Amino acid sequence: MLLAMLLASAARSFPHASAKALAISTVRWEEGQPGCTFSRDDDGKYRYGFWTADFGVVLAVDSQELEKTRRRAQPIFALLLNVRYRGKDSLDVIPDKITLEFVKHYQDIHSALDPDDLASEQQNDTDALVAETEREIRRHPEKKEAKEAALTARQKDAAQMIEFLTTRSLRTVTLDSGHPEASGWLLFSTKSKWIDDLQKQEEFVLRVPLGNRVVKFPFSLPPSEGDLILRTRPEN
Repeated sequence: MLLAMLLASAARSFPHASAKALAISTVRWEEGQPGCTFSRDDDGKYRYGFWTADFGVVLAVDSQELEKTRRRAQPIFALLLNVRYRGKDSLDVIPDKITLEFVKHYQDIHSALDPDDLASEQQNDTDALVAETEREIRRHPEKKEAKEAALTARQKDAAQMIEFLTTRSLRTVTLDSGHPEASGWLLFSTKSKWIDDLQKQEEFVLRVPLGNRVVKFPFSLPPSEGDLILRTRPEN
């Protein structure tokens, strides 16, 4: 009797689970398709737009992002995302559910980094450098000026990075008619056992869950080998 009840309960649960799984659909950006836009803009960014009746998502990719990633102290790849809601209900934007796939590196998938964790790491590293600098100065007083100058420069860089992470990262938010738009940066690590060095041209897939849909943005950087956007200087 107990076994029969368990089997009956399991049988009832499967259709529900299947229906829940089917409720999530995947939509894909494809150049030239309805609702899909692409532009190469004067600020040096490629922009990929995906629009539905309820929302629009615009992914902005710096044309020089691969080079910038290679030069950064931390191996971080940055993307700018803008989400606009134009429905009558609400839409949750949850950055920590957004992922980036590195297609050429065994399709390695990375979740967006937590900006607060990164800011804490920056502060901890700076505090450790302060203590180390003080020890070095005690051992080598003749190097005080150079050590303090290096520390000041590092503290300035860290403060700027912490401010950027705090004020310009994409944050979890619920969009509605009163607050229809969210914009901010997403950061992804470019290091794993599958990723060593970034190639001259990389292929990515950004997945953005929004409500019961996942928007996929497949893109290459640069879109074609040798592609370069000439940035326009802002007028004074």
